[in-house]
Order: sequence, then C-alpha cells, then structure tokens
Amino acid sequence: MAAVASSCSLLCFLSLLSLLPLISTTTTIPLSHFHKNPPPIPYQNLNYLASSSLTRAKHLKNPHTTPSTTTTSIFSHSYGAYSISLSFGTPPQTLPFLLDTGSDFTWFPCTNHYRCNNCSFSNSTTITSFIPKLSSSSKILGCLNPKCSWIHRSNSNNCTNQICPPYLIFYGSGNTGGLALSETLNFSNRTVHDFLVGCSVFSSYQPAGIVGFGRGPSSLPTQLGLNKFSYCLLSHRFDDTNKHSSLVLYNDSEKTQGLLNLSYTNFVKNPKLAEKPEFSVYYYVALRQISVGGRSVKVPYKYLNPQPNGSGGTVVDSGTTFTFMSRGVFELVAAEFRRQVKHERAVGVEALTGLRPCFNVSKKQNMEKETVSFPELRFHFKGGAEMVLPLENIFAMAGEWKEGGSDGAVCLTLVTDGVAGEKQVAGGPSIILGNFQMQNFYVEYDLRNERFGFRQQSCN
Repeated sequence: MAAVASSCSLLCFLSLLSLLPLISTTTTIPLSHFHKNPPPIPYQNLNYLASSSLTRAKHLKNPHTTPSTTTTSIFSHSYGAYSISLSFGTPPQTLPFLLDTGSDFTWFPCTNHYRCNNCSFSNSTTITSFIPKLSSSSKILGCLNPKCSWIHRSNSNNCTNQICPPYLIFYGSGNTGGLALSETLNFSNRTVHDFLVGCSVFSSYQPAGIVGFGRGPSSLPTQLGLNKFSYCLLSHRFDDTNKHSSLVLYNDSEKTQGLLNLSYTNFVKNPKLAEKPEFSVYYYVALRQISVGGRSVKVPYKYLNPQPNGSGGTVVDSGTTFTFMSRGVFELVAAEFRRQVKHERAVGVEALTGLRPCFNVSKKQNMEKETVSFPELRFHFKGGAEMVLPLENIFAMAGEWKEGGSDGAVCLTLVTDGVAGEKQVAGGPSIILGNFQMQNFYVEYDLRNERFGFRQQSCN
C-alpha cells in the first residue's frame, strides 16, 4: 500500500492546530487478519476484495503525489488485511495497526475527536484512538527536526511554523491526515524512544492505523535498525477470529543466519524517479517466469523487469489482497487457465464477483466427472527459487453452496485493470504479489543481505 504525504490546506492546518492541546533482542508480535469466511465466499465479499485489490494496485502503480528478535502476533481480517498490535506512549496505549510493506509511514487514530468516514466495512463497532495528553512522552515534531523531511521530503529551511506541517496521506482506497509526533514505542523486551509516528485526526476507508514496513526512512524496520523481519500469514478462513501467527523483528548486531529450507531470491534495485519517490519504498523481486500446470506463459520482458521510466517489475505487498497483474500479463495467464480447465465458465459469477475466469464446479453441472482438478500456478524467480501456490491460494469458492451444488463456482483470484472499460494505469509495477497468494507461507525480508526468502508451511 503506497502512501504519499502532502501538506494540508490552510483549513486543514487550522483544524489540526485546534487539536494540539489534546494531543539487541528479537521481538515477536502476534499477526492476524481482519474475515470470517469459511468457503464458499459470498459474491459481494469477493467483489469487494477484487475491487479493493485493484484500487490498491492502481495506487501502487501511480501514487498521487501532493539475531536478537522481537515477536508480535498477526491477525487476519475480512476486508483482506492483516494486523498487529503495538504499544505507544508512557504509560503504553495499545492499538491495532494494519501491516503494510508497501508504505513507510506509521500512524494511529488520534485524540477523542478522531473521525473516520466510510469505515463501516470493519467488523469493529468502535475505533481505538491514541490520546496524546495521557502520555508523558508525547511530543509534537518540530519543523526543524530532520525527521520532518521524512514525511514532506522538503528542505527544513522553508519552515514557516515551529511545528512540522500537517500531513495528508493518500492510499489506494482512502486517506488520512494529522500531525507528526515523537513518541515512545514499547515492546515486551525493548523500548524505542523518539519514534516518528503520525497522530491522525481524520481518515477515510481506514479501519485502523497503519504500520509502514517499506524501505523508506520513516518505516518501522528503518527506525528500529532491523536486519530482517519475517512473518507467516494465516489462511483467510480464520479471518476475524482470535487465531494468530507471528511477526518477528530481528535487530541483532551480529550477522543473522538464514533459516533452513527457505528459497531465496535477491531484491531488485528500485526505480528512481523524482516524480514518483514512492517507488523507492517497494520491495521489488526478480520474477523471471510464470507457469500454469507446468506450461510456461510467455510474458514479455518489459513486464518482468523494472524499466528506467518506472514501469514493469514485481513487488511484494502485504496490503494487497488479490495479486494484481498488468493487462498484458493477466490475459496470458488467464488464457492458459482457460485452456487447461475443463469446466464450463460461470459467466454470471464473473459479473457478480469482478473476478475472471470463474468455473462451474457444481455437482449438477459435473455429474459425469468424479473429481475436480485444476492446474497449479508457479512463480519462478531469479536464482532458481520457485513459489508453488496451492489451489486454495489460487482459486476462491464463490457463492452459497446448496444441496446438490447448484451454485458451486470457483474463481481465479488475480485482478487486472481495464476490464470494465476503465482506463488502464500506465507505469508502476506490472505484478503485485498479494497476501491471498501468500497464505500459509513463511516469508522473510532479509534487509542485511538484500534478499527475499519464503517456504510453504502451516501458519496456524
């Protein structure tokens, strides 16, 4: 989820000023996701996830410019995201944050006056806000503080006020705005002082705060000086439950060793464009080939490698649900699935879900078939690493399963743009690997050695 910060308007600035008075170990954090959807998934849920994945992909492609360890739990959620809990302030206040490797800024809902528009899709009835006046370590960031330039990317000599200007950040499906704070971040085994965090007083389409794990200077890995971090994503069948997996943060000064049985591929150098600084935040990986059912899909070179103009290449993004592929890649992959799958197309389900192709697998339509089989999807990376996706990471059961299976259909969980007549987004990554495809994969971001590691395993 790419984030772009910009200065607020005068009206925004004045409204924020009125709120000023209010406001060498390994760390392991529980990781969960926000979706209670044992298969099959209702049409409207799939349509929402497909739409939100596509909206996020469009933003990642074209942002709007204006071994000591710590462990925490990860939870999964019905709107397709994963969250962790972090504790800020003195004494600590604990809040949920969406885990986002596609942005580098961390913010929380802030003050008793926090407003969030169009957040009713969250199962939570209330949104927990951080209250700065209850924390003795909360300080508004000064304009001359070097960290202010991490948000605004501007020269501190242009300061016209004592405080760092308010921020306004755009995401694929929403935005948030507020003031930057210097605050204490508390883990069970360490304390981080003067952590840059946003105190947001308004948002739209944001059910919780966001913790940025991208490559930028304000990201959590950078501010904590991590050598690497890793997580294992629960299956989305556990959405909105108390089941969780773990996010592990490594900040040992000694060289950390790779885990056994991990496949590694090196990170690719990020495109550097003055007009698109957000591209420098993404984690690009060297995808070299895609195969369906053992048959190689002939994807043109321009899609697989980042080009000087910023187009092309593959990024890994925990904030995207369904994997995005540019139209020129998607059509080739989808055509190969259509060639190999011997089931009737469920065109009506495609219209309802926004996904395609969908196939009818109901008992009524397949009485002569004893088994239902589908080809595997495999990603081949530079260096020989291969990611083989299980069927539950490729297809989603759509609709309501009735006696006799009259509504049974499965849909390919890949999305692209330009399908419904909307304009295709030029530039940016051609492929964005989403979290649905990473279910039950352990993944490692080895920042010291500039490589991405993964292996399939149960994350329950």
